[in-house]
Amino acid sequence: MNVHIKTYGCQMNIYDSELVAGILSSEGFTMIDNEENADVILVNTCTVRQHADHRALSIISQLLAKKKKNNYLKVGLLGCLAERLGDEAEKMLSGIDLVLGPDSYRIIADLLKEIPEKPYLEAENKLEDYDNIPALTKRGSSAFIAISRGCDNRCSYCIVPFVRGDERSRPADSILDEVKRLVDEGFKEITFLGQNVNSYRSNGIEFPDLLARTSDIQDLKRIRFTTSHPKDLSERLIRVIAEKENICSHIHLPVQSGSNNVLKAMNREYTREHYMSLITMIKENISYVSITTDIISGFPGETLADHQDTLDLVKTIEYDSAFTFKYSPRDGTGAFELDDNIPEAEKVRRLSEISDLQRSISTLKNKNYMGKEIEVLVESVSKRSENDLLGRTESGKNVVISNCNHPVGSICIVKVTGTTSQTLMGKSIKMIE
Repeated sequence: MNVHIKTYGCQMNIYDSELVAGILSSEGFTMIDNEENADVILVNTCTVRQHADHRALSIISQLLAKKKKNNYLKVGLLGCLAERLGDEAEKMLSGIDLVLGPDSYRIIADLLKEIPEKPYLEAENKLEDYDNIPALTKRGSSAFIAISRGCDNRCSYCIVPFVRGDERSRPADSILDEVKRLVDEGFKEITFLGQNVNSYRSNGIEFPDLLARTSDIQDLKRIRFTTSHPKDLSERLIRVIAEKENICSHIHLPVQSGSNNVLKAMNREYTREHYMSLITMIKENISYVSITTDIISGFPGETLADHQDTLDLVKTIEYDSAFTFKYSPRDGTGAFELDDNIPEAEKVRRLSEISDLQRSISTLKNKNYMGKEIEVLVESVSKRSENDLLGRTESGKNVVISNCNHPVGSICIVKVTGTTSQTLMGKSIKMIE
C-alpha cells in the first residue's frame, strides 16, 4: 500500500511525519513522494493559528473530493488539528477515514489495514514519548530528534498544551542511541526538538547534561536545539554551549513581546528585564552568537506604548532574524476569554512595523559577511536552480552556493559574494569534508 504524507507546521510536525513514516515502513507500507500514486494520503496538521486551520481544512476537503472519484483512496487527518477537532472532524469532513492526534501514531498501521467505524480514536497513552521508534529521516545532512513532547507551560495564547498534552522527556540513553545511529548513517547535524527543551529532565539528567553527552559523540559535527523558553534558560546551559565546539552558536529565544504588561497577560512568567539579562549573559559568554526570536503583534489589550516597547527591544537586541505573527485567537486558551480589542488593520500595521524593523537589522547584519570566508554544511540542492546548493553556517545563516556540485552532507568554505535580509550567497573555495 502506497502512502503519501503532507506535512504542515513546525519542525516537530516534520519529525512526527518521519515518525509515522518509520512506523508504516516497518509494517510493510511504501512511502512515496507522489500524491497521484498514493493509496493513502495523510495530512499532518498544525493548529497554532487560524490560518493553519483554514489551510489544513481546505486541503483535506480537496482530498475528500478526490476520494469520491477514487473509491480506493484513504484520507487521514493527523496532528494538532486532528486532536483539537476530535469527534467533530467526522461531522466537518464527511468521508474522512482516520483522525489521529499526536499521541496515537503507534496504532496507525493497524488502523490503515482495517479502517475503524469511527475515524477519531482518542489516545490510550497521554504520556506517549515514542521511545525506541526510529523516524524515517530523508533530509540528507540534518536530522530532527524529539527529546520531549507536550508542554507544562500555559502561555495564555497557546493551544499546544491542550493538543499535545503535558510535558514528558525521553530517556537520555535512548536519545543518545538514536544520535549514534543517525551519525553512523551519515548525518552530520542533529536538532533536538521540544516545546521547551530547556526543561528536559529524565532520571536526573537535565538539558545541559544531555547536550554535553551528545557533544562527545564522535563524528557529530553540529548540534542544534529548539525551542527554548526564557524562564528556564540557565547559566549552566550557556556555559555548555560556549565550551563545546560542535554545539552551534545559535539560540532561538522567543520573547513574544517587549512589554511587561503584555508578557504578564500572556502568562510568560518572565519580565522584559529578565529576558534582557539573559541576552546579555549569552552575548558575553558565546562568541559570534546568533540570536533569533518569535514575536506576537496585537495581543488583546496591547497599547501603542506596549507596541513601542517591543520595537525598542528589537532595536536594542538586534536579532539575526525573527518570526513575527499577529495574534490569532484560539478557543480553549486563556487569552480567548480576553477582549480581542485591536482592529485587524491595526494588528497588521503593527506587525508590518516590527517586520520592517527586523528586516532592516537582518540586512545590515548579513552585509557584514560580504567578502568573508565561512564554513557551510551543504543541506540540499537549491529549489531555485539545480546548479546551486543550499547550506547553513554554524550560526544558522542560510547560504546559497552558486554553480557548485559538492555532495549533500559535505562541509565547504564559501566566500560570500552577496546578501539579502534572509540569505547569504557565495562561491565555494574548497570542500574540507
